[in-house]
Amino acid sequence: MAAGLRKRGRAGSAAQAAGLCRQWLQRAWQERRLLLREPRYTLLVAACLCLAEVGITFWVIHRVAYTEIDWKAYMAQVEGVINGTYDYTQLQGDTGPLVYPAGFVYIFMGLYYATGRGTDIRMAQNIFAVLYLTTLLLVFLIYHQTCKVPPFVFFFMCCASYRVHSIFVLRLFNDPVAMALLFLSINLLLAQRWGWGCCCFSLAVSVKMNVLLFAPGLLFLLLTQFGFRGALPKLGICAGIQVLLGLPFLLENPLGYLSRSFDLGRQFLFRWTVNWRFLPEALFLHRAFHLALLVAHLTLLLLFAFCKWHRGKHPVAAEGSIQKEGSIPAPHTQPYPLNCGKIVSTLFTSNFIGICFSRSLHYQFYVWYFHTLPYLLWATPARWLTHLLRLLVLGLIELSWNTYPSTSCSSAALHLCHAVILLQLWLGPQPFPKSIQHGKKAH
Repeated sequence: MAAGLRKRGRAGSAAQAAGLCRQWLQRAWQERRLLLREPRYTLLVAACLCLAEVGITFWVIHRVAYTEIDWKAYMAQVEGVINGTYDYTQLQGDTGPLVYPAGFVYIFMGLYYATGRGTDIRMAQNIFAVLYLTTLLLVFLIYHQTCKVPPFVFFFMCCASYRVHSIFVLRLFNDPVAMALLFLSINLLLAQRWGWGCCCFSLAVSVKMNVLLFAPGLLFLLLTQFGFRGALPKLGICAGIQVLLGLPFLLENPLGYLSRSFDLGRQFLFRWTVNWRFLPEALFLHRAFHLALLVAHLTLLLLFAFCKWHRGKHPVAAEGSIQKEGSIPAPHTQPYPLNCGKIVSTLFTSNFIGICFSRSLHYQFYVWYFHTLPYLLWATPARWLTHLLRLLVLGLIELSWNTYPSTSCSSAALHLCHAVILLQLWLGPQPFPKSIQHGKKAH
């Protein structure tokens, strides 16, 4: 009798779950027109796209030829460390010296062993396919929390980008590894886990230093949230991880490690540039041009920091909070946690400004900002920029990155699209989500 009751109980639970699922599907079908327009359906659309991406990604792996560019060089550089060479100036690969920080060495050392000393390319592609899907999941979680971008845009962020699929699973660059850690860091910051967020941010920098383009935004957020003294421990976490990871190489040749892994003055080849093809090569290589870009980069960062980011310093206070009336916040603490819109907007804008004034962009650098473009285009209201125009900007950016070799027209189109996005970010109000998360404690 007891067994019969248990069976009926299980059957009743299954029927109830099936009924709820049926009701949910019926409601989704009734609201199908809103499904692609309302940000509240981000997770549903994201789940469908991720399932589609599983098939697309593995189809690409099995049907499109792998192209060797840097993988063998990565493996040769890592093998040098495995064989006992800790002097960065002595670590070389087929395409040149090792120029990435220590985190890159440890992660690709794991890939070295997982792929039979780098020889099992198919295994490496499968690992990077999982990395790609994980990155998508982390990005969708960010968009779900900000609740600003209409879900139909995510189709163009996923299935429609040939270049991004190629960077992940056909080229096996280290850029996707750095960006996956960066998006994990942002998710932790959105959860108000600032210590862990800074830890993952530093790990991302240790794979490739392009992540430092997000650093001005992170510094601004730390100072806003904690003040100068409160931000110092978080900055100490970032610095401490870099020292800890690089310690074996710092003990062997500190100057060699720092000059190779954090070489800010490294010269790029004109033949690979995506963004400055319309310039004469002599000007492209001239140090005065590089200095002018740096000055423009820093100037725009300061303008955004003081005129845009600082203006929305306490968005939660303006929109309401659960703090009781008449209560007094504790001294030396931030009374209101930064909301999701503030965090994401500041970080994404900081990175985008850096990309606009980069000395050169190579094809694999597309992933540095590809997944942030929908937010940059749609999160800020602008009546003059319709959905169609925003999609046109996305399409022209994709076309520019898929033009090989780059041309004067493709580079000019890329800069034009960047200028449109910058103008929208500057003219539009600071984006904040309508729903504010409460009760999260900053750590």
